[in-house]
Amino acid sequence: MIMHGTTIIGIHRNGKTAICGDGQVTMGDAIVKGKAQKIRKIYDGKVIVGFAGATADAFSLLERFEEKLKTNKGNLKKAAIDLAKDWRQDRILRRLEAMLIAGDKDSILLINGAGDVLEPDDNIIAIGSGGNYALAAARALAHKTKLGASEIAVEALNIASGICIYTNNNYIVEEI
Repeated sequence: MIMHGTTIIGIHRNGKTAICGDGQVTMGDAIVKGKAQKIRKIYDGKVIVGFAGATADAFSLLERFEEKLKTNKGNLKKAAIDLAKDWRQDRILRRLEAMLIAGDKDSILLINGAGDVLEPDDNIIAIGSGGNYALAAARALAHKTKLGASEIAVEALNIASGICIYTNNNYIVEEI
């Protein structure tokens, strides 16, 4: 059975990074959970991560990512590149089905199993079922308002939840 139900939006704006995620998990055409926690602070609260995809896979990646952060003394970009290399090259990791958004006080990145580490030009990135809806809303808000990173992330997720059936407005937002 196919599981859907994640929207994660990350924004770096005015020296702050926020990641917001909804809580819905859907199996087939039924909502099986409404308050899943898909956002975490790691590395002593200095890095925020949000994940989309298979939960067990995402937690495996989060653990490895935190190890890479420790090895690279908190260098987000270097840790992300090292994780992406391992993810792409390791037979077991290669089968993991998840994506991560990671941010610190200086930047925000998308990390995926294809070996990509992407830093968005406009400092806004989204993943998951409602990701494109949240991304469009966040870009519009960023261009037309003076709202902060957290406020834009929450409003973008609320907009996505009104469009995407796999997204709800039970959200968690973390900011650094």
